[in-house]
Amino acid sequence: MKCGSLPAKADVREQRTFYESILAPFMKSAKNNECVVLFMDASHFVMGGDFLGYIYGRVRRFIKTFSGRKRYNVLGALNFVSKKVTTVTNDTYITSCQVIELLCDIALEYAGKPIRVVLDNASYQKCYIVADTAAALGIELMHIPSYSPNLNLIERLWKFVKNQLRTKYYDDFDVFKERIDSVVSSTDNCNKKYIDSLIGDKVQLFDDITVSRKYSLDMIDLDIELAA
Repeated sequence: MKCGSLPAKADVREQRTFYESILAPFMKSAKNNECVVLFMDASHFVMGGDFLGYIYGRVRRFIKTFSGRKRYNVLGALNFVSKKVTTVTNDTYITSCQVIELLCDIALEYAGKPIRVVLDNASYQKCYIVADTAAALGIELMHIPSYSPNLNLIERLWKFVKNQLRTKYYDDFDVFKERIDSVVSSTDNCNKKYIDSLIGDKVQLFDDITVSRKYSLDMIDLDIELAA
């Protein structure tokens, strides 16, 4: 049996309403070249903070890791149709300043077209200065319901990028950053076919699935037994 996780505080009805009344119509309009729909989110890539995989055997194996926790932050906006990603990057923090910078880049890149950006409710994205800047640039912000990462399709891209990083050990931060930039910039060219299959019209919704409460309780019982 393959299990998946459902955010405990997710409002599945609100997700369905947002998708059917807002997101799906705009995605359709984007495919008809009537507007540009972009999915925005930040991902934080930590060098040395992941593992390469599993090795099965009787002898325990060790994999060398990088000393330190250097982090490369990528704030991206994924074009739903072309799969091109516009980014702002740094190795410090993502704040409203980076969001504004990205919105300005988007406005220039897609000048003359209606622009709609799908994003979550992070405080640095849902603040007055960002809202005012978007309005001045003629960009419509569409904030997804709380606890709904499944509605922000760029989340699938970040998972793809992280999977690509697991194929190699990195001990040079510049090389690490270059590899991330290379994968991200490939989404509308050499990797477009795969990204198209990964990010399409289908969005994961949870109002038609069964949540296994019994399984969760069994796992809690198991934790108690192990603790004892």
